[in-house]
Amino acid sequence: MTDDDRAALESALAALGVEYELFPCDPALADTAAFCAAYGFSPDESANTIVVAGKADPRRYAACIVLAPHRLDVNHAVRDRLGTRKASFASADETRELTGMEIGGVTPFGLPASLPVWVDAAVMTRPRIVLGGGSRSWKVIAAPAILSALPNVEVVDGLASPPG
Repeated sequence: MTDDDRAALESALAALGVEYELFPCDPALADTAAFCAAYGFSPDESANTIVVAGKADPRRYAACIVLAPHRLDVNHAVRDRLGTRKASFASADETRELTGMEIGGVTPFGLPASLPVWVDAAVMTRPRIVLGGGSRSWKVIAAPAILSALPNVEVVDGLASPPG
């Protein structure tokens, strides 16, 4: 992440008026399981931002935020919300093109205004969450209330299923 990228992330975060911490990480350890194991975080506090695509013409997209151990309900909840017959995870290329971010670093901060952000209700029950920081070199640690301060955010019951 360049100094300009970090400055843009910090600017987006500061505008929300919510406390946060930027946590540097080795880009090779940015994927959730490796990050949690290397830095001592619980997967239960890791909230992944996943871009999904509704198969329509034109394609429809949303960013979904779910706790790492939970399973995003792409085939029902996401598809129904997108209003399409089929939905899937956006490819790495689509994610990069749409957000300017690499998988493993996607953050809800600084996403295009046209992209809805859906947060699984379970995310909001955690005392703190760890989110991507816009690159594979940074994470953002904050109370889940930081998500409520974003535009285009909707908390959704049943967006994901808990493990087991």
